[in-house]
Amino acid sequence: MSTLRDPVTAYVALGANLGNAQQTVLVAMEALSLLPQTRLTGRSHLYCTAPHEAQGPDFVNAVAQLETRLTAPDLLRALQGMETRAGRLRPHVNAPRTLDLDVLFYGQAHISSAELIVPHPRWRERAFVLYPLADVWPGSVSTEDLARVEAQGVRRLIG
Repeated sequence: MSTLRDPVTAYVALGANLGNAQQTVLVAMEALSLLPQTRLTGRSHLYCTAPHEAQGPDFVNAVAQLETRLTAPDLLRALQGMETRAGRLRPHVNAPRTLDLDVLFYGQAHISSAELIVPHPRWRERAFVLYPLADVWPGSVSTEDLARVEAQGVRRLIG
C-alpha cells in the first residue's frame, strides 16, 4: 500500500510571446489545475513585459501557486509536456516561445541537478517573475527587488 506524500507549495512562472500569448497563458493556467495530485491555489494577474535576455515580441507572463503531491522532477516533466503540447520549440537559447513554464520554488527545497535548479537561479533579476510573484506571494518580493527591475518594462494587463 502506497502512502501519499504531503502536499508542497510550488510556484510556477508562465510566459509566452508567440501566437495568442494571453490566451495561451490563460489556458496553461487552467491546465495546471488539472495536473494529477495538484491543486491551483493562487494565480497572479497577467503582465506584459518586454523580452529580457530573449528575443521576439513582448511576453505575457503570470505566476501560479500550486499545492502538489508531485515530486519536483515529476512536476518539471509535467510542465515540459505542457510546453510541448503548446508547440514549444527550442531552436536556440532564449528563442521566442509559444509557452514557457518554470518551477520557481518547490516548498523549501533547494535542488541543483542537470534538469532542475530550485529556487530558480534568476528569479530576483526578472520583472516578469517578480511582479506576478508579488501578487500570489507578497512576502517573497521586496520593494527593493521591484525597484531593481522596474526599468525592464512591465505593465499589468486588464483582467
